[in-house]
Parts: sequence; structure tokens; C-alpha cells
Amino acid sequence: ILAASGQIATVSLQNKEFVGELALTGELRPIVGVLSASLAATKEGHALYVPFANAQEAAYPQQAQIYGIRHLKELCGCLLGDLAIQATQNKQQHHIVNSPDLSDVKGQHRARRALEIAAAGGHSLLMMGPPGTGKTLLASRLSGILPPLDDNQSIEVATIHSVAAQNYPYFGLPPFRAPHHTASAPALVGGGSNPKPGEISLAHHGVLFLDELPEFDRKVLEVLREPLESGQVVISRAAKQMTFPAAFQLVAAMNPCPCGFLGDGSPRCRCTPEQIARYRGKLSGPLLDRIDLHIEVPALAASVLRDNQVSESSAQVKERVLLARQRQQQRQQCTNKNLTPRLLDEYCLLGEKEGRLLDQAMQRLRLSARAYHRILRVARTIADLAQSEQVLVPHITEAIGYRLLDRQ
Repeated sequence: ILAASGQIATVSLQNKEFVGELALTGELRPIVGVLSASLAATKEGHALYVPFANAQEAAYPQQAQIYGIRHLKELCGCLLGDLAIQATQNKQQHHIVNSPDLSDVKGQHRARRALEIAAAGGHSLLMMGPPGTGKTLLASRLSGILPPLDDNQSIEVATIHSVAAQNYPYFGLPPFRAPHHTASAPALVGGGSNPKPGEISLAHHGVLFLDELPEFDRKVLEVLREPLESGQVVISRAAKQMTFPAAFQLVAAMNPCPCGFLGDGSPRCRCTPEQIARYRGKLSGPLLDRIDLHIEVPALAASVLRDNQVSESSAQVKERVLLARQRQQQRQQCTNKNLTPRLLDEYCLLGEKEGRLLDQAMQRLRLSARAYHRILRVARTIADLAQSEQVLVPHITEAIGYRLLDRQ
């Protein structure tokens, strides 16, 4: 408008882009999703002028030319050459946060092992056990043993949060999202008249923790099936269709029965077999099939809780996780959870003994083809943690042992 009215020269607008909300007073107010505009402008080699409150967020991408403006008069002065404005410097840095440490977890060695495998291969994990056994405690420590995000992944995560009008304060760290079980389908997967990302997209490149899994509405849980396979979610509305990234790592926790005390060594559980079956039936077979590891987290004896022996720290476990991830990147350029059937045939070739063992498990547990492939992926991760080029019988045996709900 200023150029058309002759107040500024059109040539001064070349290779420049402008976004923001203009108030009647001439003030520039912050907007949602400025990082997407910054990425597009940077790709074209253009400078981007944004409201001053958006400047730091817009400056995340490397090579971005961002100018924060408070008032329209300030912008006019800049374009006319009467006022010099410094480009906003990129101040994002990879944060070091004191995450909850695995050394705080007493006992639960099998669950800790499953958590390490999940982190090493990017696998999904379901923990089942009575209340107070440490399921939530374990889940909250997964982020602390995951590899840090690279710059491209961090930008992706920050962009999603920007579009959702949410802050992403810890650049370089995997996000951790834990929606309540009362969350609706739009809250979980995204939606609205102007579709915005939901929790599964906000957990992109990070962890989505669903506590009390059977308490979620079944229809809400079923929408997770496709994102778990494809790493993205498609939101369809009457006028348009939006695709958001959703390559999250699912970690879920549940009680073994409606009252929660089945198998805790006390007579407190009064649930009937029918009630237990109905409770667990809230989780469909296809959804459970898509979860790589199912484990039991049993109640701990008092002697274990009194034990003062310090467990392995997150830093110690993370070292092994990073080494396993490096092996995967060097071998196949992706994590083991993303191995396709063709890549499994190439990088997870079984010997005669290993093949026979897996065949027997398929028959006895009546496993699906999807469960078969997930066992292979987990076994490949276990082999990587053991620094083994081949997937051997012990690796297959351990992977089969993490299919708890297939055995019940």
C-alpha cells in the first residue's frame, strides 16, 4: 500500500518479505507460525521483516535475514534509508537440561532394559503393572537417554510448535508430550476449522506418553494406528486437507485390571475374568500389534525399596544408546524401527537356529506378520546394543519375551 501510494519506492521492496499483524495504531503485533514464513523466505534468499516479538523465533534457521520491527513508522524509516536496523542474530543453542535420571529408579531391571532398547532403536513401548510400580517414573526418563536432535530435526520441531502457537524452549532436545486420558481426538491428532497440529505432531522426533492407556476413548486411540506406521497424520476438512509430521515414539502405561492390583501379591484385586477381559479389550489387536515392546512392571518388595545401591545413571545408558544408533546409521541410514521388510531381509538375515526359533514362536503365539517384523526389528536393536553384526538366538529370545500381551 505504501509503495502503491508513492510513499516508498517499489525498488526498496525487492528481495524482502513482510509478515505480521498491523494494529490501527501502526504497531506490529506477533503472529502464529512465523517460523514457517522464515524458512520459506530463507529458501528464496529473501530478507524477512517481522514483528519484534517474533524476531528471535524467526531467526532459528541458519542464514536467515530477520529484522524485528515494532512500528510501521520504523519500517518506513528502514526502507527509506533514514533508519538503520540491525538484523536479529540467531541465539538458539542446544540446551543441556537436568532431566530426571534413571539412577532414581529402584529395581525394575527388566523395565530399564526395555527402556534402553526402546531408546536405541526408536521402538514403541507399553508398560503394564499395578499403581505405584514406577511406570510413569520410567517413561519420564526416556528423553534423558535419547540422542539429541540435529539442527534440521530441531527446526522441524520448532516449526510445528510455532504453527500450534506453542513455545519450544529446549532447542535440540526431543520433546516429551503427556496428554491426559480425557483428551479428544482433535487434541491428540490435530484439527479445527483452521487445522493445527495435535499432541502427536507436537511429539514429532520425541516421546508421546499415554498414561492409563485403556482410559482413553477407543476412537481416539484408533487414530494412532496410521501415524504409528507412516510417521505423519492427515487431517481432512470439507475445504482442505492438511498433512502434519508425526514421527513420535509412543510410550504407554496401563494397569493389569480395572482396580489395578492384579498380580501385585496381595488379595486386593476382586476383578472377575470378564471384567479384566473387558478392560483390556479397550485396546484393539491392530493397535497392540503396532507397539514393539510389551512388558510387565511388577510391584517391588520392600527390601528392594530399602536397597541403597545406586543404579546405572542415564548418562551411562545413553552411551550405549548412542553407540547402537551410530551402528544403525552407518549400516542402513535409519533407526531400526524404520526398517522395511526389504531392509529386514538385508540386515536381519537369520541363521537356521534363529529362523527355527522364530517360526516356533509364530505358531505358538499365533503372531501376525506385523508382530513378526516387529520382533525382528527389536532383535536387531538388541544385537546392536551387544555390538553383534548377526542377530543370534539370545537376541531373538529376548525380543520374543517383550511380547507380553501376545502371550496372554
